[in-house]
Amino acid sequence: MKKLFLIIGAPGSGKTTDAELIAAKHDNITHYSTGDMFRAEVSSGSKRGAIIDTYISAGNIVPIDIAIETILTAIKKASTDIVIIDGYPRSVEQMLELDKYLDKENEVELVNVIEIEVSKETAFLRVLGRAADADVARVDDNEKVFLNRMKLFTEPLDEIKAFYTEKNLLKVISGEGTIEQIVSQMDAFVQSRI
Repeated sequence: MKKLFLIIGAPGSGKTTDAELIAAKHDNITHYSTGDMFRAEVSSGSKRGAIIDTYISAGNIVPIDIAIETILTAIKKASTDIVIIDGYPRSVEQMLELDKYLDKENEVELVNVIEIEVSKETAFLRVLGRAADADVARVDDNEKVFLNRMKLFTEPLDEIKAFYTEKNLLKVISGEGTIEQIVSQMDAFVQSRI
């Protein structure tokens, strides 16, 4: 049985970096970022990649069928029993679709949804800092796209949190500290649940 952890957080919350560092410390954990998976698909030059590109370059949500296909393929291909996926779900519809799939699935168990909680100010400074430090800037690391991504993240957040809280699956971790502090806290929590 695959044990699945989902990590959600604002753009710039550090969710991908945190998950990468945890996976790097443990041979039994595979990490996937939906954003990285989508960007890899775009880079491949595929038809699906071209469709994805029209959404992510504007900071919009990738259609549910494409997102679910990408995520399910990743979970099934994972070489480990523990899978961390960050950046999903980003909408109530994505959450409900995944929940429907997991209800019928006996090979994958959603263990927890971890929210990395940061202020809008912290997220904004990190995204702009990431753009300034990058050799090749991400197309979605600019103020206009950040504000759109932040709006898309915050609009469904209360409903997503309520849904997973009711299922006793939500864990909120502050993303305001150092990377070391956040990763240490998140890693300890993941280890306690496996």
